[in-house]
Amino acid sequence: MKEYRSLVLTIIAIFIITFAGAYFSPTFSEQKTFLELFVLFGSLLFIFSVVVIFAAIGFASFSLYLSLFLAAVMGMYGVEGALLVTSITYIVWGSVFAMEVLLFYNHIISAQEWFIERYTFKSFKNEYYVFYPMMLAAYIFLELVPSIFYRESFLKFHPSKVLKVMEEILKPG
Repeated sequence: MKEYRSLVLTIIAIFIITFAGAYFSPTFSEQKTFLELFVLFGSLLFIFSVVVIFAAIGFASFSLYLSLFLAAVMGMYGVEGALLVTSITYIVWGSVFAMEVLLFYNHIISAQEWFIERYTFKSFKNEYYVFYPMMLAAYIFLELVPSIFYRESFLKFHPSKVLKVMEEILKPG
């Protein structure tokens, strides 16, 4: 834990020194240069934090690709572009994960095989918590809304049951 503390302190020190340089600069061009440097450091911190988050939730092989892609997008379109790419990545992968969870909940064999091929229980649990809002949104749009329009009964969705069954299926050994 101490290595993280020193990393955070180093990052904070970089931002404070850069901001202090901008604040105490005698000319406008120097202030502008320091503020551009401040934004650049923030952009790099954003890229690395997104990479660490994606690696932590199980996208280890995807993280390197995402970091290069985010760096390229940020270079062309700025922080807004990188934030948009991150949001779209969350929505797309979350939708895939949520649909597979719903298929698994409805006892579709291919969905169970999909999870067994790609996940350990730890990685599944991480993505389960990260994409929980997407699972609920998928349930609403794929189960509740059609059942209201067509006046059909629908299967109630209990995400906690999925987690318990996945713990049994994805146990190592």
